[in-house]
Amino acid sequence: MTEQAGGARAEWLRGLNPTAKLAAVLLLGAAAMAFPSPVLGACLIVVLFVVAASSGMLAPFAKLMVGFGIPVTIMLLFIQGCYSPANVTFIADLGFARLGLEGVMSALQTVVTLLVFLGGFYLMNETTYTGELVADLTSRGLPPKAGYLVLASLNVVPQMRRRMATIQEAQVSRGLDMEGSLVSRLRATIPLLGPVIMSSLTDAEERSMTLETHGFHLNEVRHTSYVVVHHARADRPIVVIAVALFVVSLAIRIAALAGLIAI
Repeated sequence: MTEQAGGARAEWLRGLNPTAKLAAVLLLGAAAMAFPSPVLGACLIVVLFVVAASSGMLAPFAKLMVGFGIPVTIMLLFIQGCYSPANVTFIADLGFARLGLEGVMSALQTVVTLLVFLGGFYLMNETTYTGELVADLTSRGLPPKAGYLVLASLNVVPQMRRRMATIQEAQVSRGLDMEGSLVSRLRATIPLLGPVIMSSLTDAEERSMTLETHGFHLNEVRHTSYVVVHHARADRPIVVIAVALFVVSLAIRIAALAGLIAI
């Protein structure tokens, strides 16, 4: 019941146009990067948590954000906070180094920007069929060959994972021991990488030959798709808000660099 409720709550996000979601993710990440302080990025992260909660994906989303954010934050705070050449104002003396305010702010800016991109792409990936995204991009003018490259790039990791799982199950059924210590599991897994890579390359070649025989390389004909692209009323407002936020953030960044405002 919980999974069904979560899936139902995620329908509003799945119903959005995939290109609109991609544009929103890129624009929000760029806005967090352009803004001269980590405040905007932190606010956008809160918004992403709210979206994840309303879509029934709060637990895996929080696990991803916390699992990535904490170690990266600690690492960047240590490196940039203590050893950044931009440090002028020091806020703490750690004995072996002094912690600089400028380095800390730069580290936090980098962290929140990465988390905005990470969280946005995670929500998009979990609620978007890659075939629909490519079909929509192609209908908007993206060359079919470029669309195929995008689709193949997005599918290569999931396909290799499925192939790896299939080969592992086949080997386990033949008596291969995949349990035990980390070293023993690595010894059993590494020899399987060769067949996985070779089979993936073979699949890519077979798909390319199939597309060529079906006239995929012809440019003077109109290509069609069986994939139905979704559109929603919220597509345009979301993109407009993301564009406006990016423009305002960029304007504030330029004004700060020109000395017109202090942030």
